[in-house]
Amino acid sequence: QLQLVDSGGGSVQAGGSLILSCAASGVTVSSTCMGWFRQAPGKEREGVAVISSGGITNYADSVKGRFTISRDNAKNTLYLQMGSLKPEDTAMYYCAAGAKSSYCRGVSILPARYWGQGTQVTVSS
Repeated sequence: QLQLVDSGGGSVQAGGSLILSCAASGVTVSSTCMGWFRQAPGKEREGVAVISSGGITNYADSVKGRFTISRDNAKNTLYLQMGSLKPEDTAMYYCAAGAKSSYCRGVSILPARYWGQGTQVTVSS
């Protein structure tokens, strides 16, 4: 059974760092497009970063230079390293994976088939 388990969120002050993890089972993290998305209260969900099966990454303009998406194939885990955090980064963060035929486009997974349960990130000023 396919499962994505997000973890690593928390409360930090502006300028701080966090590392989010997404442990995958039932899907190989290197086999499809995977990514991180976030949704703040009252806002639509937005793509943060994606990584293709070939390892190509893409980021939202708002996080470029501050966030890094990566994966550990041996651990079958996806990561999001977040640095220089800002209050506007406050949101629920979700890991997502595509189906075998899915692909990355921009900061989207077309289509995203599986989602983690989310992990909350709160950045205070």
